Amino acid sequence: MDLMGLVLHWLWLLPVVAVLIGYKLLLRLFGVVMISESCLGIVNKKFALLGKNTKLPDGSLIALSGEAGIQADTLAPGVHFWLWPWQYEVFRQNFITIREGKTGVVESRDGKSLSNGRVLAKKVECDSFQNARQFLTGGGERGPQIAIIPPGTYRINTSLFSIVEEDALEIADNMVGIVTTKDGKALETGEIAGKEVQGHNLFQDGESFISSGGYKGLQEQVVLAGRYYINPRFATVEERPMTEVPIAHAGVVIAYVGEPGQDVTGEGFRHGNLCKRGQKGVWNEPLDPGKYPINPFTHKVELVPTANVVLNWATGKSESHKLDEKLSTITVRSSDGFKFNLDVSQIIHIPRTDAPKVIARFGNMLNLVTQVLEPTIGNYFRNAAQGSDVIGFLNQRRERQTEAKISIAAALNEYNVGAVDTLIGDINPPDDLMKPLTDRKIAEQQKITYDTQKMAEETRKELEQAKAQAATQAKVVDAERKVQIADFDAQSAVKLSEGEAKSKTISAEADAKVKTVNAEADAKVKTVSAKADAEVFTTVGEAQAKQITKVGEAEAAVIQKKTDAIGQDNYALIEVGRALATGKNPLVPQVVAGGGSNGGGSLVDILIANLVREGIKKPPLPPTT
Repeated sequence: MDLMGLVLHWLWLLPVVAVLIGYKLLLRLFGVVMISESCLGIVNKKFALLGKNTKLPDGSLIALSGEAGIQADTLAPGVHFWLWPWQYEVFRQNFITIREGKTGVVESRDGKSLSNGRVLAKKVECDSFQNARQFLTGGGERGPQIAIIPPGTYRINTSLFSIVEEDALEIADNMVGIVTTKDGKALETGEIAGKEVQGHNLFQDGESFISSGGYKGLQEQVVLAGRYYINPRFATVEERPMTEVPIAHAGVVIAYVGEPGQDVTGEGFRHGNLCKRGQKGVWNEPLDPGKYPINPFTHKVELVPTANVVLNWATGKSESHKLDEKLSTITVRSSDGFKFNLDVSQIIHIPRTDAPKVIARFGNMLNLVTQVLEPTIGNYFRNAAQGSDVIGFLNQRRERQTEAKISIAAALNEYNVGAVDTLIGDINPPDDLMKPLTDRKIAEQQKITYDTQKMAEETRKELEQAKAQAATQAKVVDAERKVQIADFDAQSAVKLSEGEAKSKTISAEADAKVKTVNAEADAKVKTVSAKADAEVFTTVGEAQAKQITKVGEAEAAVIQKKTDAIGQDNYALIEVGRALATGKNPLVPQVVAGGGSNGGGSLVDILIANLVREGIKKPPLPPTT
C-alpha cells in the first residue's frame, strides 16, 4: 500500500480526532481541567487582578496566597473548574515513586534560609513533602533536606521539591558500618569522634540526632548488618569487618574516646595506666575469643596470644605469627677469641590477666619482642659464651641450656611474661677450629675401628674354636647321655625289682591271709558238712542196714527153702550160671586161680577164684564216722 492509500485508509479518523480535540478545547475554554488518576496538576497562575497580594514576595518562588506564579497547592486526580485558560496554566505531573531498596533525597527550591551552622534544612511536618503549603508555612527551609522519603508513591509538587532516588544502605553479615555525619554540633577539642546519643533510630532520623546533641564528624556508634534508610547527604557509612579475637588470644582494647580513664593498676605497676571499660585508655579487662562490633577508628584491639609462643633466633626461620620474622642467628665470641653462631628458640606465655599490662607497657606484641626479648636473650648468650671456650661451651650444652632457662625466666618475669623454656639449637663453631678437632676425632675413631676389627678377629678365632669344640661336643654329650641313660636304666631295673619283690611279698602275704581265711572257712564248712554227712550216713546206714538185714533174712529164708528143696550143691550151680549169664567176666578165664593138689579143680572153684580175682563188688558199707 502506497502513502496515498495509507492516508485514505485512516482519513476517516480525522473527524473523530477533531471532535475530541474540539471537545477538550471547549471544556478548557470553560475552565474545566481533568486530571487522570496517576497524575497531579501543578498550577501556574499567570496574573492576579484582585486582592492585596498580586505579586510574590521578594525571594519567593511558590505562591501561597493566590499571587501570580507557581501555586503551592496542586490538583488532585479528578475534574476541576474555574481554571480559565487565559489565567491558569496547568502542568500534569506523574506521581513520584520511590522503589524498594531506595530512598528519596529531597531538596527544596523555596523556604527560609538555613539556620546558622546547619548544613541540611531542618525537618518540618509536611506529610513526606506532599503538602507544600504546610512545609512553607511551618518553617521549611530552602536547600537539601535532612528528612528523606522512604519507598512508596507520593503526590509531590516537583516545582517546589526535587527528588533524587538513592540506594538504601546495606550492611552485610559480619560487617559494621562506620558512620560520619555532616551535620550536628562541632566536636569538642581533643575529641576524634562524636559520643553516642539516643533516639535517632541508628542515624535514620537525622533531625532527632541533631536535636539530641549529636556531633558532626566521625561517630563512636556503629551500625550492624541490615538495611537502613539513611540520608547520604546527612551521613556517610563505611563498611568494615567486625573485630575478631581468635581462639587462644585475648583482645586488649585501646580506647581513643570516652571519659578520661582512672588508673586501676595500683602502686605495684608503674609502667602504664589501665582503666575500666568505656573509658579512654587501655581497658583492664580484655576481650575473650569472639567477634565484636567495634569501631576501628575509635578503638584499637591488640591481640595477645595466651597460648605458648615460640620465637626463633635463627636466620630464615619464622613461625606463623611472624613476631620473630626479623630475629636472626645470635653471633657470640668465646673466651678463647673464636666467633661462632648460635640458634636459640624461646617459648613464652602471657596469661590472659597480664595481657593488658603487656600492652600498656609496650603497645603491642612486636614491641615486646624487639624491646625486651631480643636484647635480653641475645645479651645473655653473648655473656655466657665469654665465660667459656668453644669446646667447653659445646661440651656443656645441656648445663648452658638449663642456666639460660632459669636466668631468662627471672628477667622476663619483671615484664609480666612467663618464660616456659629456652632451647639451644644449632651451634656452628668456626671451621678453623673444627677441622683439627674433626681430624683428631677421625683418627680416634679410626683407632677405635682398628681395635674393634682386631677384637673382631680374635672373637672370630674364638668363635671358630668354639665351633670345632661344639662339633665334637655333640658326641661327648651323646656318650654322656648314654651313660646317664644306662645308669638310669639300671636304677630303674633295681627299683623295678624292688617294686616287684615288694609287690610279690605283699601279694604272697595277701594270698597267705586269703588261704588261711579260706582254709579256716573250708575247715569250718567241712566240719559242719562232715557232721551233717555223718548224721546222714548214720541215718541212711542204719536204714540200709535194717533193710539189708530184712532183705538178707528174707533171701536167707528163700535160699534156705530152695536149698532145702533142690539141695545145696544144685542151688550153687544154678546161681553160678546166672552170674555167668549176666556178668561181664569171660567164660574162660585168662588166668585160673585156685588148684588142688593135682593142679586142677572143679569148675565152680575156678569161677569162684576168678570172681575173687576180679573182686566181685559188694554193696558199699556205710561210712564210718
